[in-house]
Formats: sequence, structure tokens, C-alpha cells
Amino acid sequence: MRLYLTALNPTDAVLEGFLPAAETLDLPVTVLTDRPDEWPPGVAVRRCAVRDAAAVVAATAEDPPAALLSNSDHLQEATALAAGKLGLPGKDPESARRCKDKAAMRRALAAADLDPVRVAAVAPGAAPDVPDDLFPAVVKPRDGVASEDAYLVSDRRELAARVAGIRRRRPEIALVVEEYLAGELRTYDTLGDGVRLAVLGGWHTDLGPPPTFTEVSLDWSPPPPTHDARIRALLGALGVGFGACHTEYVVRHDRIRLIEVNDRLIGDRMDLILADLLGAPLFAHVIRLHLGEPLSALHLPDPTTLDRHARVEYVCADRSGRLTAAPGPADTVRDGVRLACRPLRQVGRVAERTGTNRDYLAALHGIGPGPGVVAAALAEFRAERRWTIS
Repeated sequence: MRLYLTALNPTDAVLEGFLPAAETLDLPVTVLTDRPDEWPPGVAVRRCAVRDAAAVVAATAEDPPAALLSNSDHLQEATALAAGKLGLPGKDPESARRCKDKAAMRRALAAADLDPVRVAAVAPGAAPDVPDDLFPAVVKPRDGVASEDAYLVSDRRELAARVAGIRRRRPEIALVVEEYLAGELRTYDTLGDGVRLAVLGGWHTDLGPPPTFTEVSLDWSPPPPTHDARIRALLGALGVGFGACHTEYVVRHDRIRLIEVNDRLIGDRMDLILADLLGAPLFAHVIRLHLGEPLSALHLPDPTTLDRHARVEYVCADRSGRLTAAPGPADTVRDGVRLACRPLRQVGRVAERTGTNRDYLAALHGIGPGPGVVAAALAEFRAERRWTIS
């Protein structure tokens, strides 16, 4: 029996998280991907049209699967459909579709009378038709990820310009225009077995300047009990309840508004940092859920009782160009704080500045006894490093 992982390009979550976790469970792994040439030597990969559930099922025929899962936003629905056809534990395909399709998510929440958000869908090639009182608004791809091509717009002129720019790059995509939800940005990270849902914790997120929505830093901040019931109700309306899920929401005047739901672990190395912070085999837990084990068997820590704090900072490119100099990976301890730097872009690579997490040059984090000491140690650690774009 074998674990099958559906994926597109190689990610840290798979290479440093799921593959080592499967090894600890004595579970052989095959990565199903439509980009096998991009994966490093030593990883067992098989070419597969991973957006097609029937193709995923066929790719597992030679060696029956013990479990099938994905950590890709793009592949949750197809992987869930394939798991169902194979009789394996997995996500609800309709829920996975709602989480990916931002217009469908808003319709489901409005139908449940839980979190109505004004939104207009914009088909490929169509002109946006929105009322004047919707502004300020956010325009973004209906099925987008990583805040890519998501912009804050203040009027019709800005909206038309952003839509035209997106379509020059990606003419085939559908868009949504929705009311801007201001407030304190937070995350709610969970694991579920289809019956019970456990909160792993959460983060307070700081963004870069508008009109884009780049996450620049996150501080450990488990959701307070006053948020829990409301978010569970919102996720319940979407059908979220199995495997890993990463939810982003804002709080303003004690009102909770959902931004988006990503039906996988938190990304951009935050999943690896979260596992370290919790002291828990997070990736193995996800695999065990997909093997059919109940949540009660995982012995998850209570995030509200942790006696340590974590902070993560991303070094972002401030311009387009070639990365000509950058520090390598580093791990150290300072004032009781464990510090780390992990490069996210190779020296020599040329890239356009996008205003998304595609601009990340490196992830730096610290884990220590409290917010103040962690922030101070991380600031000093970062100041000793330089990144050069020419």
C-alpha cells in the first residue's frame, strides 16, 4: 500500500514536510504531477493529468493506495473526487470547490445568512458591472491564490485599469469584485476528521502597502474563544471538516468577516514553522487523517497553553530584476530565541515584482519565550543580512 500525493511544482511542504513524515510512518510515496521534470532526483514521481480525477484514479492502479491527498489549492476538488472513487477518506468535493471558487463561497455564506458580502462575478472578456457604492472594492481572480492579481480599487477607473492589466497577462480567467473588508487580519488553522474539527492555532498578519495584499509578517496569536463559534459556523456552511484547512478572516468592531478559505495547510513555510512551534508531527497528522484515523488519536497540543511565541518575517523584492546576492540558510540561537533564515529565491534568478508572495526572497522566523524578545532578536538577525537586486 502506498501514499499518493497530487502536486504541481515542488514545494517545501511536500519535500520537507510530507515526504519525511511518510517515511516516519513507513509509508512509500508516489507524487502524481503534470510537471515531473521539475522535481528533484530521489523523489518518486509519476506523470499524471492531476486536474482530472479519472486520470488520478488510473495512476494509482499499479499499486493500491492507502491514502491520497494534496496540499495544492488547485487540486483539492479533483483529488477529493478521486479519493471518493477509490473508497478512501478525503475531503468533500463540493466543499473543496466552494473553498476554491470565491464567488461560490460568497453565495454559500449568503444563502446561510451568515456573512453576506457584496460581490459581482466578472466572466472572461466581460466588462465589470458593479454599483458605485461598492467602492472601495477588491478585484481578484475567482479561483486565485497567494493574493496574485488581487488589488484594492477606489473607483471605476481604477477597476477598469486593473481588469485590463490582469487580462493582458491572463485573458482566460474569471474575476470577482467584492466589497473591501477592512480590519485586523488573522488566521484560523484547523485539522478535521469529518466529524470533529480541532484548532491548531492562528496568526496575526501584517500586510504591505496597498493596492496589493502581500503578507510581510505574522505573529503567533491563537484565535480567542469569542471567535471560535463564529468561524466554525462559517466553515460549517462551506462544508469544511476534513484534513487540513487554513482560513483567513478580519475582525473589526468585534465583527468577524471571512476573507478566504484555503483547503490545505498554511503555506510559505508557515506550515513547517507551525509544526516546530507546536512540537507536533503536523504533516504526519494530516497523512494519518487521510489513512482514516480519528482526530482523537492524534494527541494535538492546546495552542492556547503554549509557553512560547513565534514571529515570521518575509523579505520581499522591492523591484523587478535579478537577485545578485543573498544570504544562505542559517540557524542560530540568540537570547533564548531560535532563529532561522530560509531562501525562497535562488541567486541569479530574474523576476518581475508582482505584489504577491511571488516576491518573497526569504523567510525569517524566531521562536522564543515571548513576543518582545522574539521580535528584538529577529530584527537583529535580519539586520545582519543583505539581499541585492540589480
